[in-house]
Amino acid sequence: MKYIKINPADNVAVALQDLSKGEVVEGVTLAMDIPRGHKIVLHGLKAGENVVKYGFPIGHVTRDAEAGTLVDHSCIKTNLEGLLDYDYKPALVEIPESASKRTFKGFRRADGQVGIRNQIWVIPTVGCVNGICEQIVSRFKAEVTGKEGSVDAIVCFPHNYGCSQLGGDHENTRKVLADMVHHPNAGGVLVVSLGCENNQLDAFRDLVGPVDETRVKMFVCQKVDDEIQYGVERLREIFSVCSKDERTEVPVSELRVGLKCGGSDGLSGITANPLLGVFSDWIVAQGGTTVLTEVPEMFGAETILMNRCQDSTTFDKTVHLINDFKEYFMKQGMPVYENPSPGNKAGGISTLEEKSLGCTQKCGKSIVRGVLKYAERLSVKGLNLLSAPGNDLVASTALAASGCQIVLFTTGRGTPFGSFVPTMKISTNTPLYEAKPSWIDFNAGVLAQGEPMETVSARFIEFVLAAASGEPVNNEKHGIREIAIFKQGVTL
Repeated sequence: MKYIKINPADNVAVALQDLSKGEVVEGVTLAMDIPRGHKIVLHGLKAGENVVKYGFPIGHVTRDAEAGTLVDHSCIKTNLEGLLDYDYKPALVEIPESASKRTFKGFRRADGQVGIRNQIWVIPTVGCVNGICEQIVSRFKAEVTGKEGSVDAIVCFPHNYGCSQLGGDHENTRKVLADMVHHPNAGGVLVVSLGCENNQLDAFRDLVGPVDETRVKMFVCQKVDDEIQYGVERLREIFSVCSKDERTEVPVSELRVGLKCGGSDGLSGITANPLLGVFSDWIVAQGGTTVLTEVPEMFGAETILMNRCQDSTTFDKTVHLINDFKEYFMKQGMPVYENPSPGNKAGGISTLEEKSLGCTQKCGKSIVRGVLKYAERLSVKGLNLLSAPGNDLVASTALAASGCQIVLFTTGRGTPFGSFVPTMKISTNTPLYEAKPSWIDFNAGVLAQGEPMETVSARFIEFVLAAASGEPVNNEKHGIREIAIFKQGVTL
């Protein structure tokens, strides 16, 4: 396969590999070289005419474009506007429950949740104690090296916040950190406070609510003589409990999977994102949960998601999800549709509509069962939508904070980062997979080379279940784990 016309209604094709001038695509002779992932005009377009891909307009051309030529961001302009009114027009596809139930090996927690990792996390309430937390972890890891038992990792999660924040930003920080305390991938948590920050430990403890005090411990540095030694002693107590935890067989219905893309290219909506869509529908059929976020990258494809909402109440929540984010842009005086990024454009994505139509394929065809606010935890199984921006680190952190045990991250450009849960990278093209084996975990690029979706998706399911059962992914192998909290307002 050298190219693909995705939908019969399309007036462009997409190059699946670099194509040369003179080659023939859909009966059209190329008038120029076309890079992989970029769009080829199949018949002449006059200035103002729509470019159609995936069966939908993705913008209009700003100048005449001849058949056999390249159309990209330099000559396509979005059709999108600001706030819109929406009508609920249900188009529901019920994914039948799978007759064959699968399992993986996870850690069943006392509160009923299941973790796919058994880690000990050290969480600062405020950035001022980041260095203290790192010293506590460093000293304790040296003490227990070779004696870890079932503990997969002992990790500190520094961040910049917890003080000098107001209103929503302050609450976002508190909620994300509280979500982490309750996350099932953490067998134990040590919360470290300075003592004078806005995020006061007593109030934070109230927000967190009841916990297993043998596994979750908190202290204030200003109230102890030697905060490093005190922290190490608390880690010893936590470690003595969680190092005895064991994996057991649990149903796939306990999996909560975050769906994310970053550094997309023209193949994202053809290979990796549709692969995640097939996987998402499979998880839902197993009784499990998937979560789609990156609200600005739903713009232009939002009506597809709205019409998949289970009822009018869920539809209304989705409308608010979309328009609230548009208003956020507008209040800041920023253009709502300032996307795609430079990397996206270089990879063949020209407008936000094009990016969104590819992005939303990650959630397959399932009915939307739930809509979550930022830092809200999952309560409904099936496909959920989550409010968060497109930024890779912020959105992945939000997915993990909602309760996802793993994030599946498609990319056409490549990235090494990892959130505070396993962050599996799926490449859209084979050259990226071959160039960055320490970044990319799974290659969806073989779909562009003719391997059937059925074969690739079956292999991908086994790959994800192995990761859920303890096989580390690349960000874990290289110790790359971090958090990023959404900030909107004033810092004092």
